[in-house]
Amino acid sequence: MQERRKAREVALQVLYSLNFVTLDTESAQELFWGNFVAPKSAREFAATLISGAWSHREELDRLIADSSDNWSLGRMSKVDISILRMAVFEFLYCDDIPPKVSINEAVDLGKAFGSENSGSFINGILDALHLKLQKKHADHAVHTATRPAKA
Repeated sequence: MQERRKAREVALQVLYSLNFVTLDTESAQELFWGNFVAPKSAREFAATLISGAWSHREELDRLIADSSDNWSLGRMSKVDISILRMAVFEFLYCDDIPPKVSINEAVDLGKAFGSENSGSFINGILDALHLKLQKKHADHAVHTATRPAKA
């Protein structure tokens, strides 16, 4: 599991840098790996997080904005946004990772790399979003279960 923690740290650094440079995710990762090393499994998971979070950022940003009362994305730090995108990507696209793990990892990254308030800020947004996603999933399941069968 320590390799996944390292992969998230790497993904955060690359995602953060993509906010400021005009590179595709593959080039950004090559640049990073040209200067740092990590186990193969950490590299693979980091690549999944980077390419997934970056390619789905419009969808992820919409979900983050909808769950962040009184905070527009423009007011959030690039570190916090990068962490949030990664965690929300895990919620939506990494079925093997429990949401609570994604939240805990994101909060820890916020505490390590963000401001003194990043951990609680990230926790609040991700908790709210997780509850919305659970409710949406439950509503969809109920709606599907109560639909009359086709003849």
